[in-house]
Amino acid sequence: MLLVPHMQEPKYRRILIKLSGEQIKGTDEVVSYDMLDYLAREIAAVHRRGVDVAVVIGGGNIWRGNQSIARGMDTAQSHYMGMLGTIINSLALQDVLEQHGLHTRAMTAIQMNEVAEPYIRRRAIRHLEKGRVIILAGGTGNPYFTTDSAAALRAAEIHAQVILMAKNGVDGIYSADPRRDPTAVKFDYLTYMEALNRGLTVMDSTALTFCMDHDIPLIVFNALEPGTIERIVLGQHVGTLVSKTLPERMPVPEV
Repeated sequence: MLLVPHMQEPKYRRILIKLSGEQIKGTDEVVSYDMLDYLAREIAAVHRRGVDVAVVIGGGNIWRGNQSIARGMDTAQSHYMGMLGTIINSLALQDVLEQHGLHTRAMTAIQMNEVAEPYIRRRAIRHLEKGRVIILAGGTGNPYFTTDSAAALRAAEIHAQVILMAKNGVDGIYSADPRRDPTAVKFDYLTYMEALNRGLTVMDSTALTFCMDHDIPLIVFNALEPGTIERIVLGQHVGTLVSKTLPERMPVPEV
C-alpha cells in the first residue's frame, strides 16, 4: 500500500487495535453510532498513512459473561454467547468503516458464512496486503479464553508489530485506578514480568504471558483522546509501553 505523499514515515507498519465492547457503548445505547464513527475516523487516519490495521473487539456491551456465570450459567455457554456479541459489534464497526471509504473484511472464529468470512490466517494476511482493514470477531472460537487472548493470538499470527490496547478515559497503566485513587502512579514503561508481578490491569494474565513469550509489545492508551492512534503509529511516546525490556536508564516508578 502506498503512503500519502509528504507525510512522516510510520514507525509501525502493521498494528492490531484491541477495543472493548464498552468502548462502543453509548450512555443509553448498546451500540453507539457516534462512538463507532469516532473510532472509524481514528482508524481511517492511520490507514491513510499506509499502515495495515487489524481490529479485535470485545462484546461486553451486549453480554456480560462473568455476571451470568456468577448466577449459575454454564461457563462455556456464557462464553459462546459473548463470542456472538463480538460478531454483532464487528459488523457494526465494519459498516461504519466502509462509510468512511475503507475496504474491510470481517472474519470470525465461529463460522457464520452468511455474514462474515471464516478466519483463515493466510487469507487475513492477504487482506492486509491488499490494503483492507480486517475485523477479527468471535474471540479465539473457544470458551475460557478472553478477547484479550484473541488479540494476542491474532497479533502473533498476522505478524503485527504492536498491540494497541484502547482504554476509555485512562491514559495508560497506573498502580491503582486513578479515577478512585488520587495517589495512583502512572507507568510510562513496564516489562511484561513487572506487570504480571504487580497484578496490574493490562490484559488478562493468559494473554499477557502469551505476549511475553512471543515478544509482542503492548501500548495502553486513552481511546477518547483524538489523534492518539496516529501519534503512536508515528513513533511518539503515548500511554504506557509494555515490552520485554525497559528503555535504557528508564527505571520503574516505586509505588
